[in-house]
Amino acid sequence: MTRSELIAELAAARPHLPLREVERIVQVIFAEISNALMRGDRVELRGFGAFTVKKRDARTGRNPRTGETVSVDEKVVPFFKAGKELRERVNQQQPKGD
Repeated sequence: MTRSELIAELAAARPHLPLREVERIVQVIFAEISNALMRGDRVELRGFGAFTVKKRDARTGRNPRTGETVSVDEKVVPFFKAGKELRERVNQQQPKGD
């Protein structure tokens, strides 16, 4: 699902809200999650999951095309861990016997 699909679904489910308002709500939520992660904070949405940042140490990597070794700098990456309720809901939807 893309951001625009999410906005369209939310707007359809809440016809009393103008589309522009729904767009603004989604934009503010994503901005606040991003800002919290930029500060190094953890964002937990009960029943859904938690967003955190993880530090990746500097390392020596390899260019897959040339095989040449390259230095990969230390970096911080966003990380999402699904909550128990979300995992259970997703697993209930999976076809049995595959």
